[in-house]
Amino acid sequence: MARDIIELPFPGEQLAQLKLQVLTWASSFSTCLYLDSREYPDNYGRYECLLGAGAVRVFSGEDRNTLLSVQEFVGKKQDWVFGHLGYELKDVFEPSLQSSKRINFGFRPISFFVPEVVVSIARNSTVLRVESIEQDAAAIAKAILSVQVPSPQALPELHFQSRMQQDEYLERIALLKQHIKEGDCYEINFCNEHYAKGTHINPHQVFRKLSETSPAPFSAFYRLKSLFLMCSSPERFLTRMGSKIVSQPIKGTAARSSDNAEDERLKAALVANEKERAENVMIVDLVRNDLARVSEPGTVTVDELFGVYSFPTVHQMVSTVSGHLREGVGLDAILSATFPMGSMTGAPKHRVMQLIEEYELVRRELFSGSVGYVAPNGDFDFNVIIRSLFYNEVNAYLSYQTGGAITWGSVATQEWEETRLKAAGMERIFSKAN
Repeated sequence: MARDIIELPFPGEQLAQLKLQVLTWASSFSTCLYLDSREYPDNYGRYECLLGAGAVRVFSGEDRNTLLSVQEFVGKKQDWVFGHLGYELKDVFEPSLQSSKRINFGFRPISFFVPEVVVSIARNSTVLRVESIEQDAAAIAKAILSVQVPSPQALPELHFQSRMQQDEYLERIALLKQHIKEGDCYEINFCNEHYAKGTHINPHQVFRKLSETSPAPFSAFYRLKSLFLMCSSPERFLTRMGSKIVSQPIKGTAARSSDNAEDERLKAALVANEKERAENVMIVDLVRNDLARVSEPGTVTVDELFGVYSFPTVHQMVSTVSGHLREGVGLDAILSATFPMGSMTGAPKHRVMQLIEEYELVRRELFSGSVGYVAPNGDFDFNVIIRSLFYNEVNAYLSYQTGGAITWGSVATQEWEETRLKAAGMERIFSKAN
């Protein structure tokens, strides 16, 4: 599909406002995905912000043919696709795994769309690029630049209920630790849903507030008709740049402090914490094994181990693993080898996914899945959907999930407190003080 393209320079100091104009302009589309790096430094990201809006073609399903169709389309048409990978895609890759828990949203395991319009600002750039299939790109750029961004609105005060109360969460951690003791697994990511029913929100306003109070390098606003994702994720799942593939798993969390000296102490303590380091290295080993399945022998390397990155409410321990893909390996094979991401499952991956199904109370759906894009040249970038709010506009259901890695050394009460720490960035935007 041929696209009309225009590039317009803009003053650098207008970047934040221009992003809001792009997001606001996209609100008229029933299908869109907006990705925002929030000006975080990143050795692998290509875009400061990227939008796919409108759907001229959709690939959506529950089997591998959907992924193969996406792969074939990009290869033949050399055009963009945007979309998501739901956690239950695991059932497609591993037919012995089946999800039977309650469904609150209905995001399909695989869904991609070919956007009518692509809007981008490259990293360290002051050029707005618009690509359009059916409309004049210059007219779209003009419309974006003339958008009047609505003033921020006060969000409703909400109280979220926990699907699993603290006592039950602690009891289930004890049962999971028994599985670890018996050798079933050695690390499992265990999560809990928090929800609010009968909630009426403006998803764009919620995303704006979440982005302002909890900026993160893999932020995303995603709409599929009546379903919404408002994401403030700090984690990259997987990116491809030519023959190179990179994953950046997060394992290890510490609170922030408003006191600089105390904040540095907390950061140093995270680096030195043997339990957190052990969790991180377990997942690094798992990711190395995943990447080795699609990489040239001997090319998988750990580029950074135990890197600590700071976000508004937490410090996170991030490692970087890369490899060089074998010739001819496509999107389907790469995702089959690596999804779901190890940081949101555990090890060994197959067994812990069975335990997740047994001990968690709801389907994860989009949570711990991924949103992202595949570029016309076949490169791609996908995040990890954490620190995210999910909204079903039809039944007025709003929720989020949080969790953490359970190991033999885990202290159950501390694991519960970690879930509450991760929840803070999402809950506080609905507090009286918002």
